Amino acid sequence: MTSPLAPPPPEPLWLIAANVVRWRRYGDGGQELRPGTKAYRGGAKVYIIGARPGGHEQVTTVGPGRHMGAYITLDMATRHLHTFRATLVRSPAVLRREAENDAGRVWDGRDKAVENAARLEGLAAAYRAARWEGVAHPVPCLCHPCLTAGAVRITPA
Repeated sequence: MTSPLAPPPPEPLWLIAANVVRWRRYGDGGQELRPGTKAYRGGAKVYIIGARPGGHEQVTTVGPGRHMGAYITLDMATRHLHTFRATLVRSPAVLRREAENDAGRVWDGRDKAVENAARLEGLAAAYRAARWEGVAHPVPCLCHPCLTAGAVRITPA
């Protein structure tokens, strides 16, 4: 039973969800691999609640933090995310953080969220490719493009 003084639960909202890459290239020439990002574990589900003006190289995300598991809000590089999709969000923690976001409503409705999710998926792939363009992959390589291609690069013994 809810208290008469408690605010009503927020209305569900269509947002874009994505997953943090399991492994990312790092260091000189991208020869090191690190799991996830500093703030999120690899594979964590995050919600996109905004983007930087002038491009989508960085997006504002809400998701469970790597160390405490409590929801955090931060700007992160789009290249560290994959599998963008539209989803109806009912989580009060996510909806509260989205309402507090200064950017206001970024996507209105399911159709806009689906359209923007597809656009972000393409941009993320392009940003990942451009980041280490012309640089050899480490061996064995577990970066997102190598894992999604189904081939883990291993040198013969």
